[in-house]
Amino acid sequence: MKVSEIAAWLKGEVVGDGTVDITKVAKIEEAGPLGLTFLANPKYEKHIATTKASAVLVSRSFDPQKAGAPKSLTLIKVDDPYVAFLHVLKRLTPAVDPFYKGVHPSAVISPTATLGTNVGVGALVVVGDGAIIGNNTRIGDACVIGTRAEVGTDCLLYPNVTVSHQCRIGNRVTIHSGTVIGSDGFGFAPTGEGSFEKIPQLGIVVIEDDVEIGSNCSVDRATLGETLIKKGVKLDNLIQVAHNVTIGENTVIAAQTGISGSTKIGKNVMVAGQVGFVGHIEIADKTVIYAQSGISKSIKDPGKTYFGNPAKERGKAMRIEATIRSLPELAHDLKDLQTKVEKLLVKLESKS
Repeated sequence: MKVSEIAAWLKGEVVGDGTVDITKVAKIEEAGPLGLTFLANPKYEKHIATTKASAVLVSRSFDPQKAGAPKSLTLIKVDDPYVAFLHVLKRLTPAVDPFYKGVHPSAVISPTATLGTNVGVGALVVVGDGAIIGNNTRIGDACVIGTRAEVGTDCLLYPNVTVSHQCRIGNRVTIHSGTVIGSDGFGFAPTGEGSFEKIPQLGIVVIEDDVEIGSNCSVDRATLGETLIKKGVKLDNLIQVAHNVTIGENTVIAAQTGISGSTKIGKNVMVAGQVGFVGHIEIADKTVIYAQSGISKSIKDPGKTYFGNPAKERGKAMRIEATIRSLPELAHDLKDLQTKVEKLLVKLESKS
């Protein structure tokens, strides 16, 4: 595909040779001849002078002379170079389809299960009694769809996903390998003898449409009622969602975050990695939480940013962090001041 064709498709502007052929895409520091790359983050601008790429997607405001770009380098100016690059990536590098077409002979499907049209079922899959799988959904190798579980249309379940009994998955949901939907919630009651008695976990998990869940996540079923992941939520790998948690629409959560039971997270919330939430709290819409924060109480005002452990609003947390970092100097100054005061007291006592 020629640069001019890509530019026309992206509604971009060519600066340089539009007849250059593009056959592959790569990162700016790794791209070679016939390659297309992009520049969206200013910290990568240093590579523009040395890139071997044949063409680079840049913003419309990009100044090649100021950035030191070679005159021979062809540019495609677009509104958003990152989004444009993703479009080209999909077009020039088609994804490999890892799913079995049809029903594999080794799959075990209950005669009372219902499969829609054009469903793919991989090797060693188990589909339980009364389970329902919607049209065009593809189930990877060794997945388990439990008794009376429901999976909607156009879903992708990668190998070794478990959807436990009675749990419900919406449409266009993607779940990556090793994730368990509907494991028992962590509920144990202490007894008089010092042991713990298991509390029956009788609820389900409901995942609404257009959700994507990464690999090796656990979404626990509710003790009673539902653990609910609402429409458009995106979960990274290695996330724990405890019983009766609710995650609001279009919220995104990064890896190794843990959400304790009965916590309710609002919509359009952004949670970075390794954040921990205590149970039975509520997080307001459009909250942003930085990595490794500990959320110990409810956040009621929408649209604010928090970090730290325990987490505090960003402005206060930054001031505390700045103070902590200056503690060695403050300690030195305090000791110096103490020495001066002691000397002053000695002089005063000698005059009295």
